[in-house]
Amino acid sequence: MLLILLPCLCVLFAFFDVWYFVRSVLVVLLAHMKPKVKDILAEQSLGGIVFFNDLDFMGHMNNARYLRELDFARVSLYAANGIMHALRRLNGSVVLGASTIRYRRSLELFERYDIKTKIISWDEKAFYVEQRFVSCRDGFICAVMLCRQNILRSTPGKVLQFLCKRTVDPPDYPAELQHWLNYNETSSLKLRGVDHASNDVKLQ
Repeated sequence: MLLILLPCLCVLFAFFDVWYFVRSVLVVLLAHMKPKVKDILAEQSLGGIVFFNDLDFMGHMNNARYLRELDFARVSLYAANGIMHALRRLNGSVVLGASTIRYRRSLELFERYDIKTKIISWDEKAFYVEQRFVSCRDGFICAVMLCRQNILRSTPGKVLQFLCKRTVDPPDYPAELQHWLNYNETSSLKLRGVDHASNDVKLQ
């Protein structure tokens, strides 16, 4: 039995990011063990610590690890405030549509941090989320990210209607979010222009 199990585990770990899925399940379970969050705009915190497998050649946390940890923090937020449950009931899902991260200071080995995650607004297609890496050593914000969470097969309005039993208007966009949305729109227009130019070349 052991001779069969070990090769299967080796194949599983070789071809799948097993720890990612294990960690995701644990994050959801821990979120469900806490009191339910009724304020959809409430900031949620998920703690972490920098281990050896987070390091890059410079000896501090790998840039890609920030994004991975932010992913877990969003999962924790949606499990805690009921959005995950609402999407499941509405047959919807959520995907990352855009993100921009700014690194301000490196996180070192064994340094503890908290990821502060909150929904800052929404529109007819997506929730807009801000996330911050805060060092537990001195409270410094080491990194900050804005992201757009696209809702598939539903809308943020329907999700909030399900949770709050009423229509909920989105908060006004903060200045940095509005600038970021303008950047994304400009980038989209530019890329569509490139696509059109490529098609014109092909037609010629």
